[in-house]
Amino acid sequence: MSTVKSTMKVAGSTWAAQSGPLSAWWFRLSNNEHFVGYIFIAPLLVGLLVFTYGPVLAAFGLSFTKGDYISTPKWIGLDNYRALLQDELFWKSLWNTVYYVVGVVPLGIVLSLLLALAMNQKLRGIVFYRSIFFLPTITSSVAISLMWLWIYNPEFGVLNFLLRLVGVKGPAWLSTPEWAMPAVIIMAVWRGLGYNMLIFLAGLQGIPEVYYEAAEIDGAGGWAKFRYITVPLLSPTTFMLLILGLIGAFQVFEYTYVMTGGGPLYSTLTMVLYVYTNAFRFFEMGYASALAYVLFFILLGLTLVQFKYQDRWVHYE
Repeated sequence: MSTVKSTMKVAGSTWAAQSGPLSAWWFRLSNNEHFVGYIFIAPLLVGLLVFTYGPVLAAFGLSFTKGDYISTPKWIGLDNYRALLQDELFWKSLWNTVYYVVGVVPLGIVLSLLLALAMNQKLRGIVFYRSIFFLPTITSSVAISLMWLWIYNPEFGVLNFLLRLVGVKGPAWLSTPEWAMPAVIIMAVWRGLGYNMLIFLAGLQGIPEVYYEAAEIDGAGGWAKFRYITVPLLSPTTFMLLILGLIGAFQVFEYTYVMTGGGPLYSTLTMVLYVYTNAFRFFEMGYASALAYVLFFILLGLTLVQFKYQDRWVHYE
């Protein structure tokens, strides 16, 4: 078989040499063992360049211009970045986003860890319960938001109905500036529990039982085993969820867009929603691009800080 291949290659190279440089180049390329691999990954590379990196670079250029979709963008330098420093809605949206992040990320991680500990027990039907808690994660964000719109309805919603049963008058959740963002945070934490629980569950099941057995021999109780074994060995998992949670929370859009539209009185106007509003309602593509890049640099800075100081609390085996 190898003799046949060698003979074919010699014949092919002879044909290529006689047909010209282009044919010789194609013959060498088609006989390269990596060529087929390049063919397979070509669609992915083209998609990344055209639909991901291309728009990212284009947005960076647009952030220094002023214009809409029709006219030619006009170069204005750093004016967009100077303008957003004077923009009250920019600071309002930044504050709301930080409020949302601080409310969602720590609470979501703590609750999902507790849920993972509960779902790590060897109980009958535990797989069913894990599936139930994971179900919201694979449900559409828009569908979830519409369902919670009904739950939060001040007159006919389930939540206020349950509160009335215990003698508490529920607020007009999404209609008041004081309660709108907490309501969105509660829904976001609820929806994110399943995903974080699954990751924590994988981390818990990766901790060797021998550590717990040795701790029991030394007389350690349940809290001591959790404090000195579970928490340190789960720290890489917690670190990953913290990074992903911060990035995801800073980019919150669907919930505020569907449930409140940024209101009332801009109390739920988040950064990405403000970017969307400027880009697709006011057609200020340059200003929207500048806002997007400010958000990008905030996320980049926070991520780098976390990686720099991870040695203080993340323990790798």
